[in-house]
Amino acid sequence: MSAQIIDGKAISATIRAEIKVEVEAMKAQYNKVPGLATVLVSDRKDSQTYVRMKKKACAEVGIASFGHELPTSISQAELLKVVQELNANPDVHGILVQLPLPDHLDEEEILGAVSLEKDVDGFHPLNIGRLSMKRREPLFVPCTPRGCIELLDRTGVQIEGKRAVVLGRSNIVGLPVAMLLLHRNATLTICHSRTKNLPEVVREADILITAVGRAEMVRGDWVKPGVVVIDVGTNAVDDPADNRGYHLVGDVAFNEVKEVASAITPVPGGVGPMTIAMLLRNTLDGAKRTSG
Repeated sequence: MSAQIIDGKAISATIRAEIKVEVEAMKAQYNKVPGLATVLVSDRKDSQTYVRMKKKACAEVGIASFGHELPTSISQAELLKVVQELNANPDVHGILVQLPLPDHLDEEEILGAVSLEKDVDGFHPLNIGRLSMKRREPLFVPCTPRGCIELLDRTGVQIEGKRAVVLGRSNIVGLPVAMLLLHRNATLTICHSRTKNLPEVVREADILITAVGRAEMVRGDWVKPGVVVIDVGTNAVDDPADNRGYHLVGDVAFNEVKEVASAITPVPGGVGPMTIAMLLRNTLDGAKRTSG
């Protein structure tokens, strides 16, 4: 029997509709709306596309958008000044610095300069530090990991007591999503490139979250019957039959694994739409803290 397909597009559309209602209520009660500032220092087409998508999503739910498109030659001091001005702007409740930054800029210093109260990406060292401790609540949780957990919750997957395997240990997805699973009382294993007998370890998972960036690495015989799979990977594979010359696949061999799993996210259309939905949610949460 084929797995239930976890439709990230549909779930994110539901979340956006909920956010729109809350934004309208905030506007009616306080005569203000949440504001998200995006800072783009790149001529990369993918970064420009991401920022455009975020602005469009803001407009759809009524969140004000503040765009700063800066030359790639900008100095560290000039970029820090832009961030500090946004920190001081009361109409901005979230600041998103689009990564990666050009090589001459110190990414860690820039992200650390974003106000803790406006760190909607959840990458501030204090937010990550709180996330990694028991009984501490970060002000913001990174968007993609938060989206993964939201997909599990809205699909009715119980996390407590389950064996969860996270494939990948990046600061952006692997480590934060592992911490979130621990907070929800899963029994956790984190796998990476040095893990021995990787298929055997993955086969223990009741819940598998993959974020390694290797096309269709996880095969059907790597997973046990009934596993729930959240595939964060987005990998371009050459495809002459496609107009773009490529198509996108996840870290999981979807057609194989869906015959074994009980539920699985597709790529595209699974985790991707959730990332922007959680960014909007984080921005709204930031605005709520300053209301009243």
